[in-house]
Amino acid sequence: MPFPAQRMRRLRASATLRRMVRETPLAPDDFIYPLFVVHGQGVRREIGSMPGVFNLSVDEAVAEAQEVYGLGIPAVILFGLPQHKDPIGLENFAPDGIVQQAIQAIKKAVPELVVITDVCLCEYTDHGHCFVIREGRFDNDATLEILDKVVVSHARAGADIVAPSGMVDGMVATIRSALDREGFGMTGVMSYAVKYASGFYGPFREAADSAPAFGDRHSYQMDPANAREALREARLDVEEGADVLMVKPGLPYLDVLRRVRESFDLPLAAYNVSGEYSMVKAAALNGWLDERRVVLETLTAFKRAGADLILTYHAKDAARWLREG
Repeated sequence: MPFPAQRMRRLRASATLRRMVRETPLAPDDFIYPLFVVHGQGVRREIGSMPGVFNLSVDEAVAEAQEVYGLGIPAVILFGLPQHKDPIGLENFAPDGIVQQAIQAIKKAVPELVVITDVCLCEYTDHGHCFVIREGRFDNDATLEILDKVVVSHARAGADIVAPSGMVDGMVATIRSALDREGFGMTGVMSYAVKYASGFYGPFREAADSAPAFGDRHSYQMDPANAREALREARLDVEEGADVLMVKPGLPYLDVLRRVRESFDLPLAAYNVSGEYSMVKAAALNGWLDERRVVLETLTAFKRAGADLILTYHAKDAARWLREG
């Protein structure tokens, strides 16, 4: 047989052939789109560090949810910006809180859309931390009591899945117990099981007005140098009753994503976080790269590493590009 015997290029010769043998498919069904909800009417305020992403009043969030569902994206995750902040975040679990209003309005307008809610204190507290602070320290167990109230209020408003993100020890177990106790046994828990203390969150803190007023979050979010610890965190959440696990951020932790995928059978999400989004947007706006190619390549990397679901601010654009083929 003439050299070379193996010609790897044969199955790359046309777009159709490449599509036929593609190992890692990407589809709008893989995406979860984040929404930042604020008080008011007709509010659609672009976030300076995240071009194309907006703070939305409830009416605008409903319109966005309808567009998202029309693009084939099955779910949104809601983040709320309260009217007022206080030491424990009272609006976080108020029946008429901004997220509770958004859940009800979106589920009424688009009942088939899966509504996930971020569950944390940082957007709602005047100190910007994810914990109740007592006598100058982060009080883990007092925080759990607040999280119980938050998830029950979200479930009562109609949330399909709650997503605790504060890296509070025992959060999945106490949330699962609270939901079951209050009759919301079918409400799912998607845990931010592996969440690193990352510099890639910067633009999000503008979007959600959640920067800490003092200190940092290194004592409760994970050290970026640790990977084995991620498996311990994920294992605890599996044992406590999580329905879905998450790794956050995504791109700098693809190795961790793969290790979690190989260790656990639960559905696995990756969060393509704000800093990752903003870097691509900034480079694209400067003409330094092809946004469509880079976004689809990035999202495919998450799938290839083992993610079943991808939380991404690129979701709408990516869904359109995938439709175009």
